[in-house]
Amino acid sequence: MDGKKERRTVLEKELEDPKYWSDPEASAEIQKEKKHLESDIREGDEVVAGMDDLEAMIELIEEENDEGLVSELTENIAVLTRKVADLELKHMLSGPNDESNAIITINSGAGGTESQDWAEMLMRMYLRYCENQEFDTQVVDFLPGEEAGMKHVIITVAGRFAYGYLKAEAGVHRLVRISPFDSNKRRHTSFASVFVTPEVSDAIEIEIEEKDLRVDTFRSSGAGGQHVNTTDSAVRLTHLPTGTVVACQNERSQHKNRHTAMKLLRSKLYELEMQKRRDEADQIESGKKDISFGSQIRSYVLAPYRMVKDHRTNMETSNVDAVLDGDIHRFVREYLLSTIGEPKKNKA
Repeated sequence: MDGKKERRTVLEKELEDPKYWSDPEASAEIQKEKKHLESDIREGDEVVAGMDDLEAMIELIEEENDEGLVSELTENIAVLTRKVADLELKHMLSGPNDESNAIITINSGAGGTESQDWAEMLMRMYLRYCENQEFDTQVVDFLPGEEAGMKHVIITVAGRFAYGYLKAEAGVHRLVRISPFDSNKRRHTSFASVFVTPEVSDAIEIEIEEKDLRVDTFRSSGAGGQHVNTTDSAVRLTHLPTGTVVACQNERSQHKNRHTAMKLLRSKLYELEMQKRRDEADQIESGKKDISFGSQIRSYVLAPYRMVKDHRTNMETSNVDAVLDGDIHRFVREYLLSTIGEPKKNKA
């Protein structure tokens, strides 16, 4: 904390210099770093204050032999333990893109309507998780299923450590349940894949030549009604050398959709280059596996019993409803912590 406070003082002095305000990009970066430092310092101070409160409460219990305060003490210890665990996790997220915004892509897999419905359930789960983490989200591309659910979606997530947290979710997710679409009420297994890439900073140069792009425009898909878009404002970009395709249709302006699509494309190409380097080191991401049996990172079982299990860490919980409602940080934290040590079995 002392080092962070000293760095904050340095940044405050730099911001007093008029030359920084003549360069909006430089001053914005300094303000961003200062904001992050202030957040870290505030969280650190809260932990220190929490420790002081616990010590005072323990002394009070010992002096007055007040057993009634024991349950309150236990609850406060649990709260502080979670805060310390989150601080530990943030301290470990030191990768070059861990503090970046994220781009989530969800694709339905084997299973037709079942998997398309499952993909939409995953989208809702991640939107709720991001809301809990106070991240800003925006659905920029959505391809609905024929009968229900969706085939594909791209979500941008803005917030500190968005990529650092969400990268733990990349891979194939498996659902087992009694199908609501099967009149015989049989048990079905569905799959959907989740890919997570960092949003590339403007400071990172990604060269994209116009001759390497194919630009297609089309009408946005949606439920219709008064909000339906009657112009070809949606934009699809195809990067011909790599075959990478991105699309954006959430804005009414074709110019805005193209701008967002270019941002998505830059991030995808950056991730492709990073993936190429990982492949050379034989470190292929699990998210590149087939979207089918045997490749899942997590299973969500609703029948014949109820359980969510992460196959990478063996963490599991029977509170399936909470997980599908966005309570996945326990799985995110356990996986990220396990990447520096041996995975261990945990029940939540």
